[in-house]
Amino acid sequence: MLHWTLVFLVVAIVAAILGFGSLAGTAATIAKVLFLVFLVVWIVSLVTKGRR
Repeated sequence: MLHWTLVFLVVAIVAAILGFGSLAGTAATIAKVLFLVFLVVWIVSLVTKGRR
């Protein structure tokens, strides 16, 4: 999931450089959402492994 976050971040940067503002904004938003989902899953896995 972190890989896809980085992919969308790179797409957003390239799109912003080329002047595609709408595409850059959408890709950046997707990257933010994926990163937040990654953080939640990571924290949940840390908590559940700590209980075992």
